[in-house]
Amino acid sequence: MTRLVHISDLHFGRDRPELLRPLLEAIDRAGPDLVCVSGDLTQRARPGQFRAARRFLDLLPMPWIAVPGNHDTPLDNPLLRFARPWSRWRRYLSRQTEPEWRGADCVVAGLNTADPKAWQRGRLAGRGLSRIRGALSEARETGRTGLVMMHHPPEQLEGDRKRPMKGARRGLHRLSEMGADVVLCGHLHVWRARPARQSAGLLILQVGTGLSTRGRGEPNDFNVMDIDAEGLALDRYGAGARETGFTRLSAHRFRKENGLWQSL
Repeated sequence: MTRLVHISDLHFGRDRPELLRPLLEAIDRAGPDLVCVSGDLTQRARPGQFRAARRFLDLLPMPWIAVPGNHDTPLDNPLLRFARPWSRWRRYLSRQTEPEWRGADCVVAGLNTADPKAWQRGRLAGRGLSRIRGALSEARETGRTGLVMMHHPPEQLEGDRKRPMKGARRGLHRLSEMGADVVLCGHLHVWRARPARQSAGLLILQVGTGLSTRGRGEPNDFNVMDIDAEGLALDRYGAGARETGFTRLSAHRFRKENGLWQSL
């Protein structure tokens, strides 16, 4: 069994400081093999916010990987935003914007969907999809679960306020064709766990915000996932607006049979 923790949208610069230690302690208690952070680690991509995000990540006693979100490219410096959009990310967080990780039961491939030319809307580009083809092929050939981590959800529901990212419909089908099993994402500050409507062979696991004050009526949350040959067990942990500790909110189990995900 491989255990992953998925967090997103920490938004350092507009975070809840009182939740910082409880979140670290809750992740430590979960004891994951890897922590996956799906973007928007900062609010305005300022150096101090990146340093705060890095201090948080350095306190994790286990490996972590992260991909950028739309808030992680500078808004206060247009020249930097368009000429070198990931320079601060690479300086303070990681040289990689599309990291990969391999475990006994799964392969995780990071995909950068943040578009420096747009404020919020993401982009699921063919070039990025081609880059992760090898990792997904490896997962399929070795019988492991193939997970793709990105900031923007590849599929949105009616009523979602933000615009879907460019290339989402076509990219969703390409991900399925390449052997992806699970997508980890954030961006909307809402929690969802469901097979994709356009491709039931792809399970979309979307978390809200781990630390931000912009909860949009939902608790700050994160996911704990146990992955093995039998499927995927998912526990959601959350802290309400007046709470300073994370407790388990729900438990789910998914199994893939005949190429389709089913909730048990």
